[in-house]
Amino acid sequence: MKNPLKKPDILNVTAVARSRLFTIEAVDLAFSNGARRVYERMKPSEREAVMIVPIIDDHLILIQEYAVGLESYELGFPKGLIDAGESVNQAADRELKEEVGFGAGQLTPLGKLTMAPSYFSSKMNIVIAEGLYAEKLEGDEPEPLIVHRWPLSDMLSLLQEPDFREARNVSALFMAREWLVKQGRLGY
Repeated sequence: MKNPLKKPDILNVTAVARSRLFTIEAVDLAFSNGARRVYERMKPSEREAVMIVPIIDDHLILIQEYAVGLESYELGFPKGLIDAGESVNQAADRELKEEVGFGAGQLTPLGKLTMAPSYFSSKMNIVIAEGLYAEKLEGDEPEPLIVHRWPLSDMLSLLQEPDFREARNVSALFMAREWLVKQGRLGY
């Protein structure tokens, strides 16, 4: 759908805070109607990430990993940044090997998600992984991740799990479900 609005002019961008991982910018904007605002955002990055929905023996594979923002262990799909020079599928296969101990014979990209686009430019590529085979690569996790299998036939019951709440995981679950229905593998 084409947007009839003119994008605001960026008048100035200033770094207002920095950490080891993040830079926060103040962005001075002039809108086409004359309104001016200063928004804050994380400094944009061209680097994207990948989230993998692995399927084996009619089961989803999920991991349980510590999330410092919530100070709890959360259940979700394996994910990670795409390294320089890697394709989405190469990154998906590498992350799967590092976090779950499987490689993928077949990778199918489902789409790309954004998160809080008023503040972040990050993009998460969602990929289905099938034809899994055992192969482990050393990852950067500080502790071993707990791997769980979840029946495809009961995949939506994941929504009742108190530690499966992160929006990108929920979106990936629905994207995978729709893909499986179109493939004739789920009878919803």
